[in-house]
Amino acid sequence: MTAPVTGFDELAGLELVSMDAETVSARVEVRDELRQPAGLIHGGVYAAIAESICSTATDAVVREDGRTAQGLSSQTSFLRPITQGTIHATARRRHGGRTTWVWEMEATDDDGRLCALVRMTVAVRELSRGSGS
Repeated sequence: MTAPVTGFDELAGLELVSMDAETVSARVEVRDELRQPAGLIHGGVYAAIAESICSTATDAVVREDGRTAQGLSSQTSFLRPITQGTIHATARRRHGGRTTWVWEMEATDDDGRLCALVRMTVAVRELSRGSGS
């Protein structure tokens, strides 16, 4: 299962490493544009990675049934800062229901240390069939 990296994901430098219905992994190289003023990776970067990879993985599965996926809610816990190197993100599906999927993403640094945890809920909806929607 693959998906192209475009739009915001491309701007952020997101690289999908692997993806299936249960697990998705990605990485982002640290660069100045992703840091907050104190030099740490901005917290929104972790949330953006989680929404991107969890929504993409969910969508790749549910689209076969005429449905689509989009982020519904996200909760991020920051445990250790990342200031250089690469953000390594792995999300595991915890629930795959008819209208929502729940994922938990771990973000680690190059030394494998846990730096952030994100719980991501993804809404699953029917694809719109009308024009302009």
